[in-house]
Amino acid sequence: MDISVTKHDAVAVITWNEGENRINFDSLARINEIFDELEKEEGPLAIVLTGTGKFFCNGLDLARFGNNPTELSATVQELQRTIGRILVFPAYTVAALNGHTYAGGALISCAFDQRVMREDRGFWCMNETAIGMPLGDQLYSILLNRLPRTTAVDAGVAARKYSGPEALAAGIVESVKSEDEVLSHAIAIAQAHTTLDRKAMGWQKNTVHGPTAEFIGFATNKKTPAL
Repeated sequence: MDISVTKHDAVAVITWNEGENRINFDSLARINEIFDELEKEEGPLAIVLTGTGKFFCNGLDLARFGNNPTELSATVQELQRTIGRILVFPAYTVAALNGHTYAGGALISCAFDQRVMREDRGFWCMNETAIGMPLGDQLYSILLNRLPRTTAVDAGVAARKYSGPEALAAGIVESVKSEDEVLSHAIAIAQAHTTLDRKAMGWQKNTVHGPTAEFIGFATNKKTPAL
């Protein structure tokens, strides 16, 4: 599983390099393994997740589930739990959307504190209604937690494909950049947030995102911080 981590000062850049970067037990296990390692680190830290080539993440590994249908529901549950974990992770997180960001990949992008998207190619799209896979309450709550309500409704109901500029206008991403600038801009954003207190950030994220994280299956174990 080619999901690697490199350090840029206090910024950990996670690079997903598996072609279409499909979501399955293996990819989720590797992502969680990396977050396990980063959570143990003390001191300044921010995280960037990006893909390679044409894809940030093209959604669930449907071809694999065709041969192993019992994996589908379990993988969706693990995807939800992983998104919940990232929502409340005690470090600033940025998604560098280098290419197509579809379905489960779009949901993963909603777990991050900021999103930077390529402006000239690639789409952000929740295509479930186009392929006959309706979203349940838990998955839809991820959209509603992060996006403007009108955008969340349009994205989920109409399976609209958003280009970079359209995603920016709709409030899906915070910035758009050229292909060569997406990752560097994401790293710069992350670096600017590495000096924030991580314990306080974890508390604030739990306050803001904790109800959604718990609803989708991640136990936050929120405790009142010592003053």
